[in-house]
Amino acid sequence: MKKTLAILIATSLGAGLATHAGAARANDLLTVYREAFAYDAQFAAAKASLAAGKEKDAQGLSGLLPTIGLYANTIWNEQDSTRGGPTTLSTDYNSNRWQVRLAQPIFRWQNFMAYRQGELGAAQAGVQFGLARQDLIVRVAQAYFDVLLAQEAVATTGAQKAAIAEQLESAKRNFEVGTATITDTHEAQARFDLATAQEIAAQNDLLVKRQALRAVVGKEYENLKALKSGVKLSPPQPNDIGKWVESAEQSGLSVQLGQLGLEIADKEIQKQRAGHYPTLDLVATRGRDRSTNQGAVLSERLRYDTDSSTVGLELNLPIFAGGYVASKDREAVALREKAAADLDNARRQSALAARQSYLGVTSGLSQVNAYEAALVSSQSALESNKLGYEVGVRINIDVLNAQSQLYDTRQKLAKARLDTLVALLRLKSAAGTLSEEDVAAINSLLE
Repeated sequence: MKKTLAILIATSLGAGLATHAGAARANDLLTVYREAFAYDAQFAAAKASLAAGKEKDAQGLSGLLPTIGLYANTIWNEQDSTRGGPTTLSTDYNSNRWQVRLAQPIFRWQNFMAYRQGELGAAQAGVQFGLARQDLIVRVAQAYFDVLLAQEAVATTGAQKAAIAEQLESAKRNFEVGTATITDTHEAQARFDLATAQEIAAQNDLLVKRQALRAVVGKEYENLKALKSGVKLSPPQPNDIGKWVESAEQSGLSVQLGQLGLEIADKEIQKQRAGHYPTLDLVATRGRDRSTNQGAVLSERLRYDTDSSTVGLELNLPIFAGGYVASKDREAVALREKAAADLDNARRQSALAARQSYLGVTSGLSQVNAYEAALVSSQSALESNKLGYEVGVRINIDVLNAQSQLYDTRQKLAKARLDTLVALLRLKSAAGTLSEEDVAAINSLLE
């Protein structure tokens, strides 16, 4: 019994034996998150998308700024002409032309709407990047906690196997001295073999979970800091599901994305309808025409230069474009209806995510309290059954069942704690408030 109790003390709640062995050198959640911030491929793609999205602002503004272009050509001309007789007059000459043209839009409604769309598109890229950042936090935390839970499973199955091995040896000794039947030995042996298989499965699962974390962070960690022993988890603040749902419906990043999409769709309708409007531009040109040809005397070549400058207003009034503008208008109206439906769906999904996450947190806290009480009871039950087995009022199977219940409760308690923390992160993500500060807050709960 003393050996078993020593094992129970060594495997404290919420941490694996391997983690305790390297606690001084273990990495914490905040460190892992910051390394994932610099490595994760999904987040790198989001950063590139943000940089591309910011350019929409400049692209939209370009439609309101002047355009300047240079045009130039050189042409060789050969002309043969006949005037009332057999005599043919040949004229060969070269002409050159260049012109610089400046056009400043004065009234182009579609360009102004494109400018507004560019501003909204840049803002949309920022919100999408925020979503990617929140997703990274949740993914890193989930992968980190999966490793912790797998470490706990390895430690628990190892401790259970050691406890069963002790019980097996006790059953063999009792059988040899005639105080127990061979049945006790067989039952303990069966449980020992099962515990061995469970330990192998747990070790394999730990390898898989570490590789999943490595895919996000780019490196494999020998040890990760686990939750402090007996740490108390706090309920979400405010502790009101209605307020969390309201916040998610109004401030959730997916809702913000939908709102921006609806505004862009509104501007698209106005931009397409502007195809019926006139456009007015200020146009200025500066150029030169030059031609060089053969004069009356063969050795003489004549050159003519013409410089020109113009400044004026250019008005264009569309009359009929084959129904293209009207069709684009109808398409924009339909897409606006789609954007409105997408916004409604984003609100509903955000509210649903907030409700599910809030219930996950509150339910998780209740489970943690229940499992903590169950753990104390299970440990007391194990000690009572071992004492009863020694004095002959309990059989070997009772002790084995009590051991299984204790270790199963320990794993469920560890899982409930970690699931509650992930649910809290998801709740804040649904409300649009998840940040690195929340990672730091959870990090303070680690060893």
